[in-house]
Amino acid sequence: MKIAIASGKGGTGKTTVAVNFVLSIENVQLFDCDVEEPNCHLFLGFNLEKVEDINILTPVVDKTKCDFCGKCSEFCQFNAIAVLPEDVLVFPALCHGCGGCAMVCPKDAIVYENRSIGIIEKSKGGNIEFYRGVLNIGEAMASPVIKALKKHVDESKTAIFDAPPGTACPVISSVQGADYCILVTESTPFGFHDLLLALDVLRKLEIPFGIIINRCDIGDDRVEKYCDTEGIPVLMKIPHDRKIARLYSEGIPFVNRMPEWKVKFVQLLDKIQAQI
Repeated sequence: MKIAIASGKGGTGKTTVAVNFVLSIENVQLFDCDVEEPNCHLFLGFNLEKVEDINILTPVVDKTKCDFCGKCSEFCQFNAIAVLPEDVLVFPALCHGCGGCAMVCPKDAIVYENRSIGIIEKSKGGNIEFYRGVLNIGEAMASPVIKALKKHVDESKTAIFDAPPGTACPVISSVQGADYCILVTESTPFGFHDLLLALDVLRKLEIPFGIIINRCDIGDDRVEKYCDTEGIPVLMKIPHDRKIARLYSEGIPFVNRMPEWKVKFVQLLDKIQAQI
């Protein structure tokens, strides 16, 4: 079973939920899909090893063949190629590697070369198999790294995807193909607003979902009222607890010091399995 953990905004506690969840259940993989700022490893303490480089194809123009007709530039929706009267400019950071520019070139003047945009790393500790993607600094496209990361899913295990915040392309790449999505939110005006955006994405993708309310005793009850009205299951509520906050600041998953929460996360998995 594949379970994504997402939210409409950053700082709601996705990584907290993901790490404590995987430490509470058996036969599990954890994928840190927040490839621009992966941080699950900070709480797990695993030694990471490189698995692979992630490359995308980038066009290279042979100017001895090119007649500067501009068809490649007209085709490219991402403005990755600009054709001047006597020159062609390629902007690798904008290229999506679709291959279209080479297909429309009448002079066969365009070939492709691999360009590294990130890496996949892995580690293993106890019953947890951990993978993370790391996007190279300055790169704009996280989705190819996330898609490559998810190819390491073992269908015989429970796979947990710790998604990036928001509702943009990296989030969609992270949650696509999941059997279920946990949305972590907080009952504040910003939390509620961005939760609604995330719910809209999951409804369009037709992925079953439920809610975890983190720091549930701050803010107000607008999230719970909305979930009750819409028939959305509230799977768990995590209090604004000083001990949990202190353990987080020390990089310690709270289930390691508060074993009663391991039972609650096992029950969380049971609720998800019953729902789907």
